[in-house]
Parts: sequence; structure tokens; C-alpha cells
Amino acid sequence: MLLTSAPLVAAVLAAGVLAGCATPTGPFPPLDTTKYTLENSERFVLLDQPSQVSVTCTGLQEVILPDGRLEVVANVKNRENRRLEVQVNCVFKDASGSSTGDETPWQTLILSEYVTEAVRFTAMNGQASKYAVRIRQAR
Repeated sequence: MLLTSAPLVAAVLAAGVLAGCATPTGPFPPLDTTKYTLENSERFVLLDQPSQVSVTCTGLQEVILPDGRLEVVANVKNRENRRLEVQVNCVFKDASGSSTGDETPWQTLILSEYVTEAVRFTAMNGQASKYAVRIRQAR
């Protein structure tokens, strides 16, 4: 019995070792789950692993302007004891979740240690009813 189970055990161990070598790819879910963190993976997306570790969103506010355009304010927080440089943009979407073709340019955001910065985005037209704020490591 020992001889027939040895190859099976070796195969299971080899699969476990190989699975541990895999490098995960983004987008990454937020790590911070504290009481004061408000994140929704559909509306706040971290595009790389360094930003997943270092950045979180403590609030998202959305307002429909008098002319019908959507305005979004994202509170982006640095969770580390070092200055960070990230890039942020917003993709505006229609009610079905499809892009309206309205995407803001990437802007560089410099975050001091443990600071929270508000970043404002405004849609170009009134088609947007949903959005995704995206964060990535500065390039």
C-alpha cells in the first residue's frame, strides 16, 4: 500500500509547490477593511499590487450636477509611513456598466505619510450614471 500512495503524495506536494510560485495579477481587491474604509470593488479599482498594499479609499461621493453630469469625489488614503506617488483616473459608465467613452486623463497624486486627499472627477456629458475610480503606481 505504501508504494502506490507515494507517487500520489509526491504529485500533490509538487502541485502545492508550483501553485505557491504563481504571481497574482491585477486588478487587486482592497486590503483595508477597517471601520472607516469605504470601498466597492466596482467603483474603486487598484490596478497593481503595490497600490493594493499602500493605498485605500475612505469615501466616495457622487453628485448629479444641475446640467445632468455626474461628479465623483474619491478620498484616497496613503496607508504607509512614506510618501507615495500614484496615478488616478476615472472611467464613467452608463446604467448597464458599459463605458460611455468618457475617461479622465491619468493624473499624478502625491500622498504624504498617512494622509487622505480628495480627488474630483466630472463627466463630460449626462450619459454617465456609474463610474470606476482607478489607481496605479506612478509611471
